[in-house]
Amino acid sequence: MNVFEAIQERREITKYLDKSIPDEALRKVEDAGIFAPTGNNLPSKDLIIVKNRKVLDKLAETTPYMKWQYEAPAAIVVTGRPDVSKYWLQDASIACAFIWLEAVEAGLGSAFGAVYHSQDEQESLQRENHVKSLLGIPDDRRIVAVLGLGYPKENPKPKKHIPRDEMVHYERFV
Repeated sequence: MNVFEAIQERREITKYLDKSIPDEALRKVEDAGIFAPTGNNLPSKDLIIVKNRKVLDKLAETTPYMKWQYEAPAAIVVTGRPDVSKYWLQDASIACAFIWLEAVEAGLGSAFGAVYHSQDEQESLQRENHVKSLLGIPDDRRIVAVLGLGYPKENPKPKKHIPRDEMVHYERFV
């Protein structure tokens, strides 16, 4: 599968088969996050791989929108390091995208659980502190997202995208 096919096939997968992910497949998905670019090539992100069922269930409680984590056999928590780079949020976000695309390549499904909340600092800190306390993450990290991973139980149809002529502009915005 080429990258564009993975982009087109990517879906938010929220129902998973009760099937573990082989370490080899999970390692490739991890590597996608490791090799994702960062601003100025600074080490501004960390990945925490979680396969322990009890911990995955606790991660599902991070926000009301992550109930799918109760079924996912694995998760990758992506953190950013504001102390290392002013581009920490972009760096971690790009890593999430690369992880998701490699998951598609590996035949896995993924769901994106946003933890960092840019418009509500109090909500963000509550979510982030929940994840930090579960996983022993240092205070100098920000928790950007939890990506659930597993073999899809079903494959949702593509969502309707905004028409190209409403989104793409050439030479000037208008």
